[in-house]
Amino acid sequence: MKGNLLLTIDIGNTETTIGVFDGEDLKATWYTATVIHRTADEYAILLTSLLNNRNIKASDIKEVSLCSVVPPVTSIYEDMFKSNFDVSLLVVAAGIKTGVRICMDNPKEVGADRIVDAVAAHRLYGGPVIIVDFGTATTFDTVSARGDYLGGAIAPGMITAAEAMSQETAMLPRIEMARPGRVIGTNTIDAMKSGIVFGYVAMVEGMVARIQRELGVRTKVVATGGYAGLIAGETKVIDEVKPDLTLIGLRLVYQMNRD
Repeated sequence: MKGNLLLTIDIGNTETTIGVFDGEDLKATWYTATVIHRTADEYAILLTSLLNNRNIKASDIKEVSLCSVVPPVTSIYEDMFKSNFDVSLLVVAAGIKTGVRICMDNPKEVGADRIVDAVAAHRLYGGPVIIVDFGTATTFDTVSARGDYLGGAIAPGMITAAEAMSQETAMLPRIEMARPGRVIGTNTIDAMKSGIVFGYVAMVEGMVARIQRELGVRTKVVATGGYAGLIAGETKVIDEVKPDLTLIGLRLVYQMNRD
């Protein structure tokens, strides 16, 4: 890889996803913890190390497209790029061109990652489309045939729900998120796995049905996020699994704003 590479960064509450694009080709991805107490220099060392491990020179990164739901970490990344890298940085926020009309009571309430997902999903699959993102929260975002962001729903994420059970109850342990062998668990761990995995499958099926009924039309359903594949394997309502949806959206938004 040589020349003008684009670095895309999605800063989530728990995890930060990083990708490098060479044109339209996503050449490398990383998943790191979002740590609010790291300094700009520490993040610079981490980023440089990740790039080096994939034989990518930091000097080949010329452009950066970033979205974040953690404002303090956003500021740290901005300081890092200003102090350590010679790049053109775009932070997706209010006032940035996305091509998406946000049909919300207060458009500023919508996380930048959700708008970026809408951009990518509509470009890749058309509309209307429902995006189910399995992250710290499980979000359902609805995009119209014209590409308008209509709104959606927010539920606790799978790990968030599982951690809450173990923390708030004396007898329930932490569990590894994996498909149980059966719905009727015959021990506590399998019963918890069943409740989380199959419970979220049922939630996705129910929410998709309700959204489609409200829209009055059958939609494409795209899943992204860490547990998208696990849930998609248990239901027919998810049409596509796209783990890199947000990174693709960041690339598209950067292209819209580069001139």
